[in-house]
Amino acid sequence: MNLSPVVIAIPMYFILMGIELLVLRFQKSLTYRLNDAITNINLGVVSQVSGVFLKVLSIGIYTFFFEKFGLFQIPNNVWTFFILFFLYDLCYYWAHRLSHEINLFWGGHVVHHSSEEYNLSVALRQSSTQTIWTFMFYLPLAVIGFDPVMLVLVSGINLLYQFWIHTEAIDRMGFLEKFMNTPSHHRVHHGRNPKYIDKNHGGTFIIFDKWFGTFQEEEERPTYGITTPVQSWNPVWVNISHYATMKEELKMIPNLKDKVRYLFNKPGWLPEYLGGYRAVKDVGPDYKKFDTTVPLPLNYYVFFQYVVLMGLTAFFLFNLGKFDWTTKVGLSVLIIWSTVSFSGIFEQKKWYHVQEILRIAVFVIANWFILKELAPENISMLLLSIYTVLSYFWLWFNYGAVKNFQKSVNQTPQNA
Repeated sequence: MNLSPVVIAIPMYFILMGIELLVLRFQKSLTYRLNDAITNINLGVVSQVSGVFLKVLSIGIYTFFFEKFGLFQIPNNVWTFFILFFLYDLCYYWAHRLSHEINLFWGGHVVHHSSEEYNLSVALRQSSTQTIWTFMFYLPLAVIGFDPVMLVLVSGINLLYQFWIHTEAIDRMGFLEKFMNTPSHHRVHHGRNPKYIDKNHGGTFIIFDKWFGTFQEEEERPTYGITTPVQSWNPVWVNISHYATMKEELKMIPNLKDKVRYLFNKPGWLPEYLGGYRAVKDVGPDYKKFDTTVPLPLNYYVFFQYVVLMGLTAFFLFNLGKFDWTTKVGLSVLIIWSTVSFSGIFEQKKWYHVQEILRIAVFVIANWFILKELAPENISMLLLSIYTVLSYFWLWFNYGAVKNFQKSVNQTPQNA
C-alpha cells in the first residue's frame, strides 16, 4: 500500500471541501465553479499519477546523496523530526521563491497559480513538472544526514498543512499570523495584483518571508490567477502552456547568451531590443474570469464519470506496489486521458463525443481486468454493464440538446 501522507489524506480532502462548500453557502460567497474545481482536482490527479515516475528522480537522487555524501547519521526521533521540519520549510521557501523568480522554474509552478478562484480545490491544483526544478533544493538535507524516510514524512506533512490555507472561509487568525502561514497570508500569495506578486512564499511558516523581505500583509481582496490567464480546462495544456510560450519567445531571441538569460531571469523578461521587462499591470475594470457553459445534463454526466474515475485513481495510488510497470503506464495514460476528455466536454470541443465513446470502452476493459481480481465475475460484469449502459445512454439521450447548444455557442461567443 502507498503510505504517502498526501495519498492517505485524499478522503479528508474531499470531506473538508464539502465542509467549505457549506460554510461558503452560509456566507453567501460563491468561489466554486464545477469546471474550475474539477480542473483543479484533475491537475492534482495528473500530478500524483506522473509523480509515480518522477519519484525516481526526487527520492532516488536524495537517497543517493544521503548514502554517498551524508556527513552524519542523524537518528530518527521526535527532536530531529522537528528540526528537519523547520529546515525543510526553509528549503521549501527558497525552492518556492525561485520558482517565482526564474522563468524556467516558473513553468513548473505556474500551474498552481492559474486558477482564478481560491478555495480548497485549488490546493490540489499541482504541477506535473515542478519536481524537476525543485528537488535539488532539498539535497543539503541529505548531505547533513537526514534519513530519506523522514524526509518523505516531513514533506508530506508540510504539503498537508498547506491544504487548509487555500480558503476564503477563514479570516485573520490573530497571534498565529505572526509566525505561521495562514489563509490570509496565502491569499496574498495567490493574488495577481502588482503589490501581491511574488510575496509570502513560506509553506508552513511565514517567518522566512519576514526575514528575507518577501512578506506582504493582506489588504484589499486579491484578484486571483496569473497575469496571462491560461483559458483552458485541459490539465495537460495547463501543464505545458508556459513552456509553449517560452518556446515561441525563445525563437524571437537571436543570440545564445540572451536565450540563457531569458530562461533564468524573472518571468516577463525580454532583452531590451525586444522591449525589455514586461512589468505586471493592475487588474483592469474590464477583467472577466475565463468560463464556459455546457448543458446541465453534461455537467451531471461529467460529475458521474469523475466519481468513477476517482475510484480508479484512488485504487491505483493506494496499490502501486502491486502493479508492474506496464500496468502502471497503461493505467496512468487512461487516467490522464479521462481528465483531458472531461476538459473537452467543458470546452465543447468537436472531438469530445467520438473520443468519449472510445474512452468508455477502454475504461470498461481496463476495469474488467482490475475487478475480476477483487470480486466474483458475475458481480464485476454487472457493475461494468450498469456503468456502460448509463454512460452510453447519457451521451445518446442528450446528443440533440448538445448539438443545439453548440449552434448557439457558435453564434454567441462565451469565453471571457
